[in-house]
Amino acid sequence: MSKKQLRIGMVGYGFMGRTHSNAFMQASRFFDLGYKPELSIVCARNRERAQAFADQWGYGGVETDWQKLVARNDIDLIDIAAPNDMHHDIAIAAAESGKMVMCEKPLGRTATESRAMVDAVRKAGVPNMVWYNYRRIPAVTHAKNLIDSGKLGRIFHYRAQFLQDWTISEDLPQGGEALWRLEKSVAGSGVTGDLLAHCIDTAMWLNGRIENVTAMTETFIKKRKHNLTGQIEKVRIDDASAFMARFRNGSLALFEATRFARGHKALYTFEINGENASLIWDLHDLHRLQFFDHHDEGTERGWRSIHVTDGEHPYMDKWWVPGLSIGYGESFIHQAADFIKGLDGDPATPTFADAHETDLVTDAVLKSAETGQWEKP
Repeated sequence: MSKKQLRIGMVGYGFMGRTHSNAFMQASRFFDLGYKPELSIVCARNRERAQAFADQWGYGGVETDWQKLVARNDIDLIDIAAPNDMHHDIAIAAAESGKMVMCEKPLGRTATESRAMVDAVRKAGVPNMVWYNYRRIPAVTHAKNLIDSGKLGRIFHYRAQFLQDWTISEDLPQGGEALWRLEKSVAGSGVTGDLLAHCIDTAMWLNGRIENVTAMTETFIKKRKHNLTGQIEKVRIDDASAFMARFRNGSLALFEATRFARGHKALYTFEINGENASLIWDLHDLHRLQFFDHHDEGTERGWRSIHVTDGEHPYMDKWWVPGLSIGYGESFIHQAADFIKGLDGDPATPTFADAHETDLVTDAVLKSAETGQWEKP
């Protein structure tokens, strides 16, 4: 049976442009989908580099103006893998042109921006999704299934960390193509919107809505040279962010993210403690889920390591034989496949509306860090 064509226009050719392109290329090879993704056009300001990217990944053409890309009638889906300050305008224009929209996280630099994006896709009635890929790691999805089954019972605690160390040097500049994450006008915030946003999205998917937060942030290096101006300028993003929270279900939470944890490149962990069981997940060992079940016989009770590679585990029946692991890139393939399957059924999450809820929490965290008060998202 012939499959419908899904013609993709990608905005951006950086790290996320590569992960998304690979996801679309592989999705229909491992999953039975009603659509066949086609890498149609890649869009970036530098034509020469965009063409090199197009040649490498198999895109059919290049645009240097995203507005021209959005206006094309030979594109079905706009995928936004550009810096955060471009998400709002591109997503709204794409929705108004009747195109499906996928967007890198965070959805907006602020919840006000993302609210307008939610309104645009709702008004246009177009399918939409935000690339919070950690939901699609099989061990994390398995954790979701265990929680939803009631295996943990009442949840008491949730704690998460996302630790990196790449901005410690005072000689590291800010701004420009490679370091826009250090510039507030482009990124919106520092680790709160970059790293904690992942933690928050996963947490609310697993454990429900966050009701209020109290936070602190710190910018350890106050001034950096700007890549574009060459001037020493004030750093206005947060290098570290930590907050306590209460979930709607009554559980308590601790969240921490920093780019100043020497020795950590991308340590993302979460732990959930329930009445009957607890579980722990660690990105560095992403195919394993640590699980403790109090219902086990006392003489055998203890933490078990579940190797999430069996065909009965989420997504794993589409990959290799049991015992052989997959990795980070496959989570994007899963997300692309889920989005495409959702075009003929229930829409896949997280939608723009879901990602807006995360932006509300990150806004509340930043506000609390300023006011010193508990804040509601």
